[in-house]
Formats: sequence, structure tokens, C-alpha cells
Amino acid sequence: MHPAELTILYADEAILVLDKPAGLLSVPGRGEDKQDCLSARAQRLHPDALIVHRLDMATSGVMVLARGAAAQRSLNDAFASRTVTKRYIAVVAGHLAPPAESWGVIDLPIIVDWPNRPRRIIDHQLGKPSVTRWRVLSHDTDLDTTRVELEPVTGRSHQLRVHLLAVGHGIAGDALYGSPRVLALADRLLLHACSLELPHPVTAEVMRFTSSANF
Repeated sequence: MHPAELTILYADEAILVLDKPAGLLSVPGRGEDKQDCLSARAQRLHPDALIVHRLDMATSGVMVLARGAAAQRSLNDAFASRTVTKRYIAVVAGHLAPPAESWGVIDLPIIVDWPNRPRRIIDHQLGKPSVTRWRVLSHDTDLDTTRVELEPVTGRSHQLRVHLLAVGHGIAGDALYGSPRVLALADRLLLHACSLELPHPVTAEVMRFTSSANF
């Protein structure tokens, strides 16, 4: 993708909804080689574009940016009060049996693994409460993988990757957490933000934006 390119799903005077490609940072990193990112590309087009949430560099899919400080405050409040619903598609290693109910729940506390930053780990004493809803969409018996839909209830860094790993089904292509077998399943992390539902910062109308996974 050319450094200036953006896939815009929706834009108005208050929000900008983009489809982030895998391998692109959400915000600038440290160093000259990490300045190309989604927020920088968005600001070239709309100088008032401000970050509200992030996707990991390896993750693709729907991201919303606020246009202006008032919209940013409103969206920050929406994320903090959990009136934003995020859904992801992932392909995980192994045969993950469907949950007993329509959705299963992974409720495991997460903390930064300080000696191995930026990795996160499950820690029942010091970890922050972290909850992920999940359901099985399909199985691929040839590859021994499972396609799942995920809904993070909390928004911890690396939450989906750490939670799926903790239940024994790492996300395919995960270079940070995956075993050699998990890494060999794909040439990118097979995690895609497929849907974002949120109240519009000006009208309060609930809006839903979607993007299909290309895997």
C-alpha cells in the first residue's frame, strides 16, 4: 500500500471510519522508520483527525477516528462506558469446540509481562479484569483450524491474542505469541476487526460499520 493510501468506510464532520491494513501502525512509533501510520495518513487528508482507539499493527479492520477535540471527548466517553461494540474475525489453531451457550466467555485477568514487553500474560493476582465473548463460525479439518467471532468486552492490549492462547488456541500467524506451528499457519496475524458499533458523537445515533476479512 502506498504511504498516502487510505480506505475510507465513512466520513462526516465528526468522525472518520477507516479500514486499516495489516502491518500498518495505528499511531507513530519510535524512530524515523515508524512514522507512517494510520493516524498520519488520516491527518494528511483531515488535519483534525484524532485517535480514539487502536488496533495492533498486525491486526486489520475497522477503526474510527474523531474529527476535532469535542468529538474525541465524546467517543472516548463511549469507549470508556462500553457503549461501543467491537467484533473481530480470527482463525485459531486446533479444533475449538463450540461453547455450550450461543456465546462462550473467557474471563482471565491480563498484565504486562514486564521482562518480555510488549507481551502480556494472564496473572490471577495482579492482572486487570479482562473479558472476551466468542463463538465458533466453522472448522477446517484439513488445516486443523477454527474460524471464530470475537467480542472484547474489555479493551486490554493484546487481549484477544492472549485470551485465545490461554485456552490453547493461538491465533494463526501470531509472530509475538504463536508457537512455530501457529506461526506457520499464515503469513500474517489472522485477526480482523470486522464490525464497530457506536453512538455518533454529535447526533447520538447508533451507527454500525463493517469490513469483511480477506482471509
